[in-house]
Amino acid sequence: MTVRTRKSAPERKAEIVDTAIRLAADIGPDRLTTEQLATEIGISQPAIFRHFPTKDAIWESVAERVCKLMGARTSVDTQAGPADLLRQMVSAQLNFIKTTPAVPAILFSRELHAQNETLRQIFANLMSGRQKRLAGVFAKGVETGVFRKDLDTDAAAYLVLTLIQGLAMRWSLENRAFDLVAEGERLMDLQMVAYLAAPK
Repeated sequence: MTVRTRKSAPERKAEIVDTAIRLAADIGPDRLTTEQLATEIGISQPAIFRHFPTKDAIWESVAERVCKLMGARTSVDTQAGPADLLRQMVSAQLNFIKTTPAVPAILFSRELHAQNETLRQIFANLMSGRQKRLAGVFAKGVETGVFRKDLDTDAAAYLVLTLIQGLAMRWSLENRAFDLVAEGERLMDLQMVAYLAAPK
């Protein structure tokens, strides 16, 4: 007979959130139910709601967890030059998505965002922060002569984000059939041609 270990409330909440992230990759966030969560964890459905008052509250905690993981797993060498730093940032972001495949589905779920303004705002703030960081790298590259003097740094940052997001969606739709990071690095090299200053 298996003896279940009773978990503390914080441990159980973390388990619910991590399980939601894992199942979202397999069945999609829009289709995931609290009943499925409870079954996967091995607890009752009412036990889920003892830790989270609503399903929206679960997704808000999922969003916070994704943001925290993204920050921890996308560190780069800040001493690198602007061009190398930009490449590192893209590769790190794609590596994070590759190891956490639920992220594209959660980030791009129109149903989740339409039903939960707090969730939408968390991810909007995340994207805004990423855009500003990328724009800062581009600005440093313009200042040091690595990137073109006439480069619109905000627009360039949005293009890089679009590359990451579009590629993540394609990877998801194609059932993760290609190397996400390698393809991202290839496409980033194509974009870099438009950003780099002409050789002197």
